[in-house]
Amino acid sequence: MQNTTRREFINLSTSAGVAAGATLWMPALVRAKQQEQKRIKVGQIGTAHGHAPGKMGALRKLKEDYEVVGIVESDAALRKQVERAPAYQGLPWMSEAELLNTPGLKAVAVETDVPDLVPTAQRCVEAGMHLHLDKPAGTSLDAFRRLLDEARRRRLTVQMGYMLRYNPALQFAKRAIEQGWLGNVFEIDSVMSKMVDSAARKKLARFSGGSMFELGCHLIDTTIMLMGPPRQVTPFLSRTRSPQDTLADNTLAILEYPKATATVRSAVIEVAGQRRRQFVICGDEGTLEIRPLEPGKTVQLTLAQARGPYKKGAQSVALRSVSGRYDDELRDLAKIIRGEKEDEFGPEHDLAVHKAVLMASGMP
Repeated sequence: MQNTTRREFINLSTSAGVAAGATLWMPALVRAKQQEQKRIKVGQIGTAHGHAPGKMGALRKLKEDYEVVGIVESDAALRKQVERAPAYQGLPWMSEAELLNTPGLKAVAVETDVPDLVPTAQRCVEAGMHLHLDKPAGTSLDAFRRLLDEARRRRLTVQMGYMLRYNPALQFAKRAIEQGWLGNVFEIDSVMSKMVDSAARKKLARFSGGSMFELGCHLIDTTIMLMGPPRQVTPFLSRTRSPQDTLADNTLAILEYPKATATVRSAVIEVAGQRRRQFVICGDEGTLEIRPLEPGKTVQLTLAQARGPYKKGAQSVALRSVSGRYDDELRDLAKIIRGEKEDEFGPEHDLAVHKAVLMASGMP
């Protein structure tokens, strides 16, 4: 047998150790590479929308799903006002053309002022981008339809920014209706209000629907998610400070169904209105109450008889906690873009919602 010197033995041992270490590290490197490939390059256009900083904060937090490449704000004064906000710290500011031409970019969050939402989204779709488009979808049903048609033609996703779709309490409500726990639903009563200052009043007064157009749209989206498109929508738009301004600040819409009615209330003159936001569903075999509406950690469920895991009578049901207001919707968007799941909503739902929102806002 050939003798091995001490130096040769050390070299052989070191080589074997390196090889073993490399073998141990390979799975971790592969996982890291796979994770990097799963990340979606995304940018944001606009900072004027009320949800804009929250959406950017969520995109940056969801590092396993997204790589944020930059942000666009064409209004120099607005950019100066917001660029020091924590959500935007350290991000590259760029033009829209620079963003849309970024190599590998797959998605854009459109967070402009409402009148610019759909035109901006149209340019993004024509550039081949998936979208997270904030609400409401502008003032024209035809323009929104054209956007959805073009996105469908290009096989691109348009996710609307109605975050209540992912609210645990409202997901529970959807399941309760689908499972028949409440019997035949005959009534829905919902409220989403707040107090705004004079500057916000002036901005909202641009739209005839006022508070309904701004806030009530969330509740309309939820009602249609649960009940489908209504056969009729009747608006009641009150202007409590006329003639000082023209804002519809106390609003109501009634959505009619063959055997049910749904009321949507929204006002921007309610002191601490966020605390009283609620969604109540009544069926002939049970009632489900969500108060407060967000973050949707519990529901009050009353049943005429035991259903599924729930007993007859009144009970409080604890639900999962959410990590952030917009996290679940943006996680869902990433899965849809990667082809891991189908879009649960889609253009037909979104178009029905926007039609109802415009009708509830007294808009053509």
